[in-house]
Amino acid sequence: MTDNLPNDSSATPSLVVRQNPDIKYLGKLLGDVIRSYGGEELYRRTEYIRSTSVDRHRGVADAEAIDPGLDALSLDETTAFVRGFMLFSLLANLAEDRQGVAAEEGASVTEAIEKLASEGVDEKAILAVLDDALIAPVLTAHPTEVRRKSMIDHKARIAELLLMKDAGADTTPQGDVLDEAIMRQIALLWQTRPLRRERLFVTDEVQISQSYMRDVFLPVLPKLYGKWEKVLGARLPNFLKLGSWIGGDRDGNPFVDADAMREALSRAAETVIGYYLARIHAMGAELSISTELADVPQEVLALAEASGDDAPSRKDEPYRRALSGIYARLSATHLKLCGHVPGRPSPIAADPYENPQQLRKDLVTLAHGLRSGGKGVFATSGALGRLIRTVELFGFHLATLDMRQNSRIHERVVAELLAEAGVEDDYLSLDEDARVKILRQELANNRPLVSQWINYSEETAKELSILRAAAEAHDQYGPEVIVNYNISNGETVSDILEVYVLLMEAGLYRASADNSAAPTCPIMAVPLFETVADLENAPQVMTDFFALPEMQALTRARGAQEVMIGYSDSNKDGGYLTSTWSLFKASQALTPVFDNAGVKMQLFHGRGGAVGRGGGSAFGAIKAQPKGTVDGRIRITEQGEVIAAKYGTMAVAEANLEAMTSAVLLRSLEPDPSEEKVQAGFAEAMNQISQTAFAEYRDLVYGNDSFRTFFRQMTPLTEIAKLKIGSRPASRTKSDKIEDLRAIPWVFSWAQARVMLPGWYGVGQALSAHDDVEKLKDMAQSWPFFMATLSNMEMVLAKSDMGIAARYAELVEDEVIRESYFNRIRSGWEQTRDILLEITDQPHLLAKNPALFNSIELRLPYIEPLNHLQIELMKRLRAGEDDPRIGEGIQLSLNAIATALRNSG
Repeated sequence: MTDNLPNDSSATPSLVVRQNPDIKYLGKLLGDVIRSYGGEELYRRTEYIRSTSVDRHRGVADAEAIDPGLDALSLDETTAFVRGFMLFSLLANLAEDRQGVAAEEGASVTEAIEKLASEGVDEKAILAVLDDALIAPVLTAHPTEVRRKSMIDHKARIAELLLMKDAGADTTPQGDVLDEAIMRQIALLWQTRPLRRERLFVTDEVQISQSYMRDVFLPVLPKLYGKWEKVLGARLPNFLKLGSWIGGDRDGNPFVDADAMREALSRAAETVIGYYLARIHAMGAELSISTELADVPQEVLALAEASGDDAPSRKDEPYRRALSGIYARLSATHLKLCGHVPGRPSPIAADPYENPQQLRKDLVTLAHGLRSGGKGVFATSGALGRLIRTVELFGFHLATLDMRQNSRIHERVVAELLAEAGVEDDYLSLDEDARVKILRQELANNRPLVSQWINYSEETAKELSILRAAAEAHDQYGPEVIVNYNISNGETVSDILEVYVLLMEAGLYRASADNSAAPTCPIMAVPLFETVADLENAPQVMTDFFALPEMQALTRARGAQEVMIGYSDSNKDGGYLTSTWSLFKASQALTPVFDNAGVKMQLFHGRGGAVGRGGGSAFGAIKAQPKGTVDGRIRITEQGEVIAAKYGTMAVAEANLEAMTSAVLLRSLEPDPSEEKVQAGFAEAMNQISQTAFAEYRDLVYGNDSFRTFFRQMTPLTEIAKLKIGSRPASRTKSDKIEDLRAIPWVFSWAQARVMLPGWYGVGQALSAHDDVEKLKDMAQSWPFFMATLSNMEMVLAKSDMGIAARYAELVEDEVIRESYFNRIRSGWEQTRDILLEITDQPHLLAKNPALFNSIELRLPYIEPLNHLQIELMKRLRAGEDDPRIGEGIQLSLNAIATALRNSG
């Protein structure tokens, strides 16, 4: 494997694919590794397949005239070949990330401030928004990351080595020649098993996510704050924070229980306290300031005297002694919260810190001491200032852990508690008004429903156990450890109240003694509106919720109420366009509801990763939100392969976190010139288009049961279910209905078959049916929402391939079913492409986004052979062949195609 598509005059001028020098360099090294460790024959066959695929894709030779060389591969050679193409895609992703392919114009905070200034928004207004802001990426364990963590780690190491090369170094700090060190990492990738043998457990998911938190988020967030403070000239509040679902999300995951959550929290404490200990140890080695040569404030001297560090060699070094005491107390805190001493324990006996604020106070004492010595270099924050910010952001909990459970389980548990307590024998048979009445009565009196003398069902006992674990966590780690409780299938007010009743049983929700004051609860119940119907009903649910005096008092005292809107289920339910528009309308309609209640709205966007689940550019998506729905506060899920793509290295994470922050500032403060047009006709046009798209999508996917057969036979759904990529099952039930399938395998399957159906189907028919093309063009040019919607869809269309998809369709056994559905899909794709190009005035897809065009065009010749091999292997497996190498080859191809597309589920 040598380099990517040559850039020469034989290519169509508008379709020239620019070379990335890193891709050429890394591709050559990979080729050398394959030749060295796979043998000359494998190298030559791989290179032949690569070069012929490139030639066919570029149109240099007739596709039918060239033997692609795939049939000549043995099963062993097939798996080796797939690994080679997968690794090339992995390295290409790395090279592109380094070259800033994902960077977007205006996506830095500095650019946002400059743009706002040009529109009359000063820094005072920016600081006012940030003062009450919350921006939080929330890592989830949704199973779409197909690669093992070992593969990701080797990739990250190559990125580090390339940075050294950029800086002009020839050798590593250890003395290794850089080129050889990079090649060694590629050789390790080649010889590292890419597939997991066993399904992930919750603890595995926790460990993987916390490696990103430790290696990326802990150092990057304080660095960003320091950067932004220089631009704005003021110390900023802690508005950008980290969240996680991993270990707290038990919706559909039977393996998340009280023990799993305790383990997740303990590991988080171990990670963050270990990080603090390492930083303090390093500062202790550095801060050798002597009282004989510098004036030291009394507060620092007192901290040194109380430290327990009586070493004669440090008698005149109060900062070192104080840090020894801080280290000792942190070491004791580690023992208290994690159950064992840290790797480098302190020899000094000390009491643990009761909370992170005590640790921060000691660090601030040292910082003030250093600054009091003059106006020199110690007056700036440096490492100590960054550590103080880190403690403020991450405390002893590392990331705020969300809890999540399905409302159906809540209502069953509450029904059992009410029945056993003699309050209501058949809660489940009650209508909504009756349910709300009973729940409000329970919330008003603080009387426990649970009795230790009753044997509850396994489900109820499990739910009560995890709620008690949440209460314990608040006592151990502080109130920031768990703040949100997300309610899947949140459809009614009673769904919200049921959670508060359960939180009351754990001692977390408390009504005031005489009901004259607001109730208190450190955990907020967050309804998740997922389906199209739920999104339409969300404003009424929240209106009814705020109409309850105690709930309005609770939310006003808290200052904000969160609502989560689910992208993936609404997309699977109603199609891409209707889902996107329903989310926009729901957000917009919720704004006056919150304004009338006097409560600040905080939207939690379950955007996921792939466009078929609501993903795409976070920068564009945030800027496209309705005016008034962001206002400085937003949380967004980050899942699966997106975590590695957006936060795999510090440089990439820094760019993506900055883009998110920049977009929030712009959406919160920038004037919206499209608002008048939206009111004047854009919204009505979208309503019409959405209705048509919804009808087209529903008719295809849910119009006839035979579509299930078509989908399951055409795509590798069954094979994907065997991937060891998560602890949750692929389907909510044992049913084969698409309604019961999770959104992730639904999107993953269509992506592998190169159809990408959830990201575009129905849109082309709807846009073509609209009678005002000029209005569509105006919408595409001047409405950020419509621009972002089309941009995401255009990327999906560019990654799909109806020629390859036709070969997958041949897997469908019934010819009538095959031709009927695939002809509709192919026709719909062509119609969608054509109308998109017309209203965006482009000669071909992504003509206005050459960076993304180059990225995708580079990959297509490498994906096509993988698709063809996957199809042949699936045929053999489904025909009954039981050679284990066939299954392994399919699993490898799933991994390789997902890596190359940069999309899975």
